[in-house]
Amino acid sequence: MDRFRLAVFNTQPPHLYFGGVERRIMETAMRLCTEVEVTIYCGTKAGFRVATSVDGVNIVPLHSTDKVYPLDNWCFNKSLTKEANKIKADVYEGHAVSGYGFPRKLKEQGGNKPFVHVVHGVLADEYEQAKKRGHQSIRGKIVNYFMHYLANLEEQTAKNASLIVTISKYSLQKIQQYYDIDPSKVRIVPNGVDTEKFKPAPDGKAARNLFGIGQEPCVLFVGSLIARKGLPFLVEAAKKIVKEKASTKFLIVGEGPLKEALTTTLSKENLLGNFKFLGNLKEETLPAIYNCADVFVLPSIQEGQGIVLLEAQASGLPVVAFDVGGVNEAVRNGETGLLVERGKTDELADAMLKMLTDSALRQRMGANGRRFVADNFTWDLCAQRMLQVYHEAMSEQH
Repeated sequence: MDRFRLAVFNTQPPHLYFGGVERRIMETAMRLCTEVEVTIYCGTKAGFRVATSVDGVNIVPLHSTDKVYPLDNWCFNKSLTKEANKIKADVYEGHAVSGYGFPRKLKEQGGNKPFVHVVHGVLADEYEQAKKRGHQSIRGKIVNYFMHYLANLEEQTAKNASLIVTISKYSLQKIQQYYDIDPSKVRIVPNGVDTEKFKPAPDGKAARNLFGIGQEPCVLFVGSLIARKGLPFLVEAAKKIVKEKASTKFLIVGEGPLKEALTTTLSKENLLGNFKFLGNLKEETLPAIYNCADVFVLPSIQEGQGIVLLEAQASGLPVVAFDVGGVNEAVRNGETGLLVERGKTDELADAMLKMLTDSALRQRMGANGRRFVADNFTWDLCAQRMLQVYHEAMSEQH
């Protein structure tokens, strides 16, 4: 059987950005190349200007800005709509609000090719969660205004799509709640992890040496330094942890607009020496950082699923997180990690301290997590489930 053609739309070039969305796009595309001719259309960000091929996946730039979201997204979608008649495929796939005008353009051109809309974190839910934070800075209010605007676009895209894919039961529930979408139109395909890349190291000492870390207790966070990731809660919890374990080191991987405010707060609290900001790590370096830590923490106040939770568990790390969104689908509370009520910093601190002081518990939960992820959350499983979705979408159009 000939390969069918899949066109994927995403504002960020997925081979140059390593957020959850971009990782999902590249990991699934690379695994489907023998059966699908995949072309990814993305914005001209991070200097991406010339079409390329990565591991059999075609990646084509369409003009956008390299400025802040959502301006870059708006420019990308404008370029995409303008080029719509040149983009030929058997299935089209848009992520979040990338490609929101494309289904309408297809209909205008008289085409009947399916459009699959992949919803990661439901933007309307992110907007509602942000409103609960109370006092917001001017920047925060502007971001929230655009989040509301983008949520409306996501709803419009979902309603115009042939099929919708989302990453968790929680996200399906929120799609129904906020967008009034018939659940029969939605397929749940969780994110995955490469269990050959993310795995426990026989000896974490070499990894620690790589990052200049000694043998002190280590807590790891990986993610963007944005409000949704809840880092101020980690800072509060760190106060209690450091009182009991003064040498504890908190490794922070990622960049974002909150970095300056975080470092200022840590300086005032005399905690800056306990935190090590590592910035964005290259993809080939990322697995090693998980082998430096004793515990992984994700204090997000809203999370559709959390790929980093899967990476941590695949690496044999026990996790501590707030029980929000789809987190309790990605972590088995009491078996692979400990989940606490959102915003309870004392409980967050106690859960991390419990892990740091009980090596047998860490080892047991780490081993459980590795098995749990290998059985349920791999990119191979994700790719095969997406292939089923594409075939279903094509069969329904005929």
